[in-house]
Amino acid sequence: MLSDQSATGSSAPDQPDPEPREECGVFGVWAPGEEVAKLAYYGLYALQHRGQEAAGISVADGRQIVVFKDLGLVSQVFNEQILSTLQGHIAVGHCRYSTTGGGTWENAQPNFRTTATGSGLSLGHNGNLVNTAELNERARELGVINTNGATTDSDLVCGLLAAAAADKGIEAAALELLPTIKGAFCLTFADENTLYAARDPHGVRPLVLGRLERGWVVASETAALDIVGASFVREVEPGELLAIDAEGLRSSRFANPEPKGCVFEYVYLARPDTTISGRGVHATRVEIGRRLAAEHPADADLVIPVPESGTPAAIGYAQASGIPYGSGLVKNAYVGRTFIQPSQTIRQLGIRLKLNPLRDVIRGKRLVVVDDSIVRGNTQRALVRMLRESGALEVHVRIASPPVRWPCFYGIDFASRAELVANGVDADGIRRSIGADSLGYVSLDSLVAASEQPRSRLCAACFDGEYPIPLPDDALIGKHLLEGIGGAEGSTGPALHVSPAGYGAEDAVRRP
Repeated sequence: MLSDQSATGSSAPDQPDPEPREECGVFGVWAPGEEVAKLAYYGLYALQHRGQEAAGISVADGRQIVVFKDLGLVSQVFNEQILSTLQGHIAVGHCRYSTTGGGTWENAQPNFRTTATGSGLSLGHNGNLVNTAELNERARELGVINTNGATTDSDLVCGLLAAAAADKGIEAAALELLPTIKGAFCLTFADENTLYAARDPHGVRPLVLGRLERGWVVASETAALDIVGASFVREVEPGELLAIDAEGLRSSRFANPEPKGCVFEYVYLARPDTTISGRGVHATRVEIGRRLAAEHPADADLVIPVPESGTPAAIGYAQASGIPYGSGLVKNAYVGRTFIQPSQTIRQLGIRLKLNPLRDVIRGKRLVVVDDSIVRGNTQRALVRMLRESGALEVHVRIASPPVRWPCFYGIDFASRAELVANGVDADGIRRSIGADSLGYVSLDSLVAASEQPRSRLCAACFDGEYPIPLPDDALIGKHLLEGIGGAEGSTGPALHVSPAGYGAEDAVRRP
């Protein structure tokens, strides 16, 4: 069960912020003769950073589809015995953090539906849709009934796809349905014989295609290809639907591509060993650090990262500034989504649950502390205090992204706009808020330049408020939308009150 902090996105003053959380990782494999469930398991293991709430794998063997999913980390949900029961030649895998619908078992993926002709359909989704209310209404009109209690945009898509497939088959149904879905989506889905993958026309979230000796793989990141020994072929194109079966690989276009890749993937979301649009994420982060040093120099003795996501940028900052690089903070990597919520006494230790200082390194030093982003500012406030208590003479905070001023509607669970520390406050106000001697953010121009992508092909809405995919009225968007209107298709359950302090999308549109 999620704590109130996790479920609402709120955190007490001076308590570490929940990191910005990506919705999901998806993985699909078509490989006759291979242990596809184990390949999917290892692929999800490589994508665990993208979602730690739930995990699931479906396997098809030409006759039926079997789905196993549960709440928890990939390594907690699956073991050797479970994987051995998942026999087939097609697998769809998913690891989840909820950005639409709560973190319940019913909302774990892959979703599963049976078509009117009796065939199965399993589907995993990474991203977030902005026309969920419209899709929900369409499902009601078509009589698509939700029988499993799910309240996600992903389950809606699965239900609508299964309903349309009864007449024309999955592939034709997908080509008809996908153009009507608005928002960010990377879909991996399968029936008994064919693996499919689709990416929204803007390509907001990454999705790549890889080749095995005896099959094909699709995954959210290239790091998942590496772990299963698949060679990178290419990215799935925005607006493209792939189908893979015994006849080979087929590509269809359901929309004209208008690329708007998420620039925050380079900042924080993607693994450093992933490549996006031909650019290595680690190299991008190091270059961000170099540019950050040029834009915001500091007179200091040591550059230290906030591990792990601040490390490459700190290396770049040290290289460009000539200030020595060092490790001043130790991270406990095992404090994650499943960590038992601390008592109030322990909670007062705050950030020390995740980070602890190396006092011998810090004492008597003027520090440059490099972090990937500031959302609410609680983490940095607690961090600066901890470093000063450990003997740091000065603490100069440097941030490897611009100020986060706007929530994301496309698959990152940020705070609401009211909770974003940069909303309506200048950099010096934020500096005073966190207690740093100085504060510097990298500029958006430098961030874009470090990615080596054209500005026109990137979404930076969380930094500049320019949303590339039109948003509906604020009453028709938000993490708990389907719960708030009585659940997904056909549900008659009571509407739930949703706190506006939750998912950022709930109040962003109506705020100035």
